[in-house]
Amino acid sequence: MLALRPNCECCDKDLPPESRDAMICSFECTFCADCATDTLAGICPNCSGELVRRPVRPAGKLLNNPPSAVRVLKAAGCAPL
Repeated sequence: MLALRPNCECCDKDLPPESRDAMICSFECTFCADCATDTLAGICPNCSGELVRRPVRPAGKLLNNPPSAVRVLKAAGCAPL
């Protein structure tokens, strides 16, 4: 089950479960589309994996499968590749 992390690890932008702006790698590192494309060139800075759009969990499934409330933020932000 995807954790659906609540924010971009680079810029701390909110990424709610319904956001189509969230990008993830296979380890669920989470970034907004702007950081993923403009700063990271589609590559996760943590694992070097491909960043793809995170699927949206249907609203009716969020009650029993809530998103994560834990915010992950890279202390130094994300350096451009």
